Amino acid sequence: MNKILLICFSLLMMANTFPQEVVEQGQSEATKPITNKESSFKAGEWFKFKMSYSGFLKAGEATLQVKDDVINGKPVFHVVGKGKTTGAIRWFFKVKDRYESYFDKDKIIPYKFIRDIDEGGHTKKIHIDFDQENQKAHVNNLKHKTKKVVDTKPNIQDMMSTFYYLRNKLDTENLKIGDEIQLDMFFDLENYGFKLKYLGKEDLNTEFGKVATLKFRPYVMAGRVFKEEESLTLWVSNDLNKIPLRIKADLAVGSLRADLEAFKGLKHPFKIIFDN
Repeated sequence: MNKILLICFSLLMMANTFPQEVVEQGQSEATKPITNKESSFKAGEWFKFKMSYSGFLKAGEATLQVKDDVINGKPVFHVVGKGKTTGAIRWFFKVKDRYESYFDKDKIIPYKFIRDIDEGGHTKKIHIDFDQENQKAHVNNLKHKTKKVVDTKPNIQDMMSTFYYLRNKLDTENLKIGDEIQLDMFFDLENYGFKLKYLGKEDLNTEFGKVATLKFRPYVMAGRVFKEEESLTLWVSNDLNKIPLRIKADLAVGSLRADLEAFKGLKHPFKIIFDN
């Protein structure tokens, strides 16, 4: 159960960014910056997700919030992600996680990433400063009082900024079923390749009614937790917002689901086919 809960919060923090083997090739055409494309989000956007195991056991909740901020004199978006266990599960396995990303408003590349977690007594507090110009990550482990400098890929993403980059830069109008999107992500002390496969369109029943969605498959590592590398599925709204509506993981034992249950501060109208 502990491992399942940790996956649950990884899904939302964020979520769709499980690391794969290091990818040497550059970005795909689908994720190169698109000029004159309207942004999919703004400061003030806020999401709340509920998480459940095997469809009935409530596991926890998570939130994502976008703020305006300034870092090193540059205007940036500051995203804060929080996750925690709730209900009876909290009594025997307490999780309280906080992730933060500061990224460029236009390029959507990160300048700073913070990971402050407490997962059943396992704690980490890591600050990463990205030097995008010189392709370096300055990793400060506050818990162990160590500092390291690691080479990064060009335009590297962190695990939070990846999600917002894809929402803003992915050319969904020209995607074809089976297309794969790849980009580079930095986590802890390593560069990872992230790969996402487009599965097509689907009308999804949600808390808010039936919504037209785009369906994706983030690739994960098969093994003791996941049945196979295609065990994770992500649904986002098929509108200008690209709202994350559901994430589902088929595990070696049971399944895990995260559903959007509340939101505010959207930049564009949220399109619903019909209400519940």
